[in-house]
Amino acid sequence: MKKQILFLTALLACLCLKAQEIVPPTASETPQLEYVMQLYVTLEPEYVVGEVPHGKRVVIPITGGIFEGPKLKGTIIPGGADYQYQKTDGKNLRTELEAIYSIKTDDGVYIHVRNCGIFSVGEQGFYFLTAPKFEAPEDSPYAWLNNAIFVCGPAPSEPNTVRLNIWKVVR
Repeated sequence: MKKQILFLTALLACLCLKAQEIVPPTASETPQLEYVMQLYVTLEPEYVVGEVPHGKRVVIPITGGIFEGPKLKGTIIPGGADYQYQKTDGKNLRTELEAIYSIKTDDGVYIHVRNCGIFSVGEQGFYFLTAPKFEAPEDSPYAWLNNAIFVCGPAPSEPNTVRLNIWKVVR
């Protein structure tokens, strides 16, 4: 009986160790991206608040713009801003950004946006990605924006504007 218990204990230990192995995801488990929209945002020149505990605080006011994608289209409401913390060591610039603004769809629905991310340029190259979060009315055709993860990256822009592409992460 002791041998059986010892054998079962050893078998259980092996199974537990096997279950704790890291297994790379399969292709079907790897997230994909689905295009949602492009924003064309107009901006006022930045102003600098100054050095604060997290770095240099820079604010870029949002004056308006437009957006369009396969499932939604509309305007960017003036009055938001891109709030940034900038740090540099003389060779590299790292910016943490948080853009807070609202958009209005062509059918009159207001959606609040909070877009956080990182802009970095320097010895390691260029990086600029954000993760927007949307707050759309639950009873609107855009409620699906509340229940997904999104990523956002820049597209070529003109002075005093920023053009951003947004994708939904899907499985």
